Amino acid sequence: MKETKTASGTPEARAAMHEMMAAFEAFKGANDARLDEIEKKASADALLEEKVARIDQAVSSAQARLDRVVSEGRRPGLSGEASSSGRGASLLHPSTASRSPSPFHGEEKSAFDGYLKTGQSFGLELKAGLSTASNSAGYVVPEQTERAIERRLMAGSPMREIASVRTVGAGVFRKPVSTAGLASGWVAETAARPETDPATLALLEFPSADLYASPAATQSLLDDALIDLDEWLASEVEDAFAAQETTAFVTGDGVNKPKGFLSYDIVAESAHEWGKIGYVASGAAGAFAPSSPTDRLIDLVYAPKARYRPNGRFVMNRKTVSAVRKFKDSDGAYIWQPAQRPGETASLLGYAVTEIETMPDVGADAAAIAFGDFQRGYLIVDRAGVRVLRDPYSAKPYVLFYTTKRVGGGVQNFDAIKVMKFAAT
Repeated sequence: MKETKTASGTPEARAAMHEMMAAFEAFKGANDARLDEIEKKASADALLEEKVARIDQAVSSAQARLDRVVSEGRRPGLSGEASSSGRGASLLHPSTASRSPSPFHGEEKSAFDGYLKTGQSFGLELKAGLSTASNSAGYVVPEQTERAIERRLMAGSPMREIASVRTVGAGVFRKPVSTAGLASGWVAETAARPETDPATLALLEFPSADLYASPAATQSLLDDALIDLDEWLASEVEDAFAAQETTAFVTGDGVNKPKGFLSYDIVAESAHEWGKIGYVASGAAGAFAPSSPTDRLIDLVYAPKARYRPNGRFVMNRKTVSAVRKFKDSDGAYIWQPAQRPGETASLLGYAVTEIETMPDVGADAAAIAFGDFQRGYLIVDRAGVRVLRDPYSAKPYVLFYTTKRVGGGVQNFDAIKVMKFAAT
C-alpha cells in the first residue's frame, strides 16, 4: 500500500513546530523576568525589554514558518493532491511529475493548452464583455483549471479558510435572511392555536466584481513540454488574487469589490442592531486597558450569543498578536498558546487565532481585533467561470495572460461577528 504523508508529518513541519515551541518557552522566561522587574522597580531594564521584543519576533517568525509549511502542504495541484515538496514540483507536467497522471484529458484541455502556447482558440468558449465596465472579454478556462485556482485560493487566503464560500451562476447573489425569528407559544391539547407573527425577512445582495491579474511568460516557457501550463497559470494568479481578496474581505468598501466586515457601521454592543457590527471597548483610547486587559478580551468572547461561540475565533494582525502574547490570566498562565501540533493554529483564551495582515493596527478607535463565527457571519461569493485573454503584444517579448475572476462578499449574519474598538468606552 502506498503511504501518503500529510504536511503535519513532514520533517520540515516537525522542525518548524519544535522551533516555535522552543521560541515560545524562551519568550515566557524572558517576559516573566520583565514582569518581575516591573513589579519590583515599576519599570523594566531597557536591555530586558529589547530581549523580550527580540524573542517575540522569533516566535512570530517561527509561527509564520509553520503556517507556511502547513499551507504549502494543503495547496493542491491539478490532480487535487497535496504537495509535500513545495510549489516547484507541482509545475511539472502531470505525465512527468512523480504523481498519478492527470485525469483531465480531452478536447477542451487540448484546446486550452493550444491557446496558451500559440494563441489558437479553436474549440474554446469565448465570453465577450457587454461593456468595458462589466465583463471583460476572454476565453473560459476548463473546469479543471478553475477548480485548481479555487482550491489554491482556499489554501492561501485566510478569509476563505474561515468564511462560507458559495459558487453562483449570476452576477448578483440574493439571500433572504430572517432578522427576527418566528413567534411561538404553548397551548393545551384542545386549545385554539392563535396565529403567530411571521418572521421578519431582509434581502441581502452580494454583487460580484472583476478581480484580475496578468501573469507573464516567455515563449520558451510556453514551448517547454515539461511545464504544466494549467498549473503554472493557477500558481501565478494565486498570490495576486489572494492578497487582493483578503484586503477586500476585511476593509473593502463594496464599490467594484467585496464589502469587508469592518466597512459596515460599527456601534457599541449595547446599541447593536441588524445591519451593524457591535463592538466592545478595550478600556483605553488607542490601547489596551492598563489593568486587566484580559478581562476585555473575555468580554469580547461573550459578546456574540452562545450559539456562535463554539466555532468562534479571533482575527487580528501579527502586531496585535505580539501584544496579546504577553498577557496572562488571573492564575498567571499565558492566554496565548502556540499550536500543539502541525496543522493546528495558535489559540487565545482557548479559541483559534487567524492572523490577517490587513486588519488594523492597535490605535485610536481602531477595530483591531474581531471575534466570532466567521463561517456563519461572512459569505464569499464566486461567480462561476474564469476567463483568460492571451496578449503577446503589450509587453514583448513576454506573453501576458489577462486572467479575470468574479468575486463578491459581505456579512450575512450581523450577530455572529463582534469587534474590539480601542477606545475608553
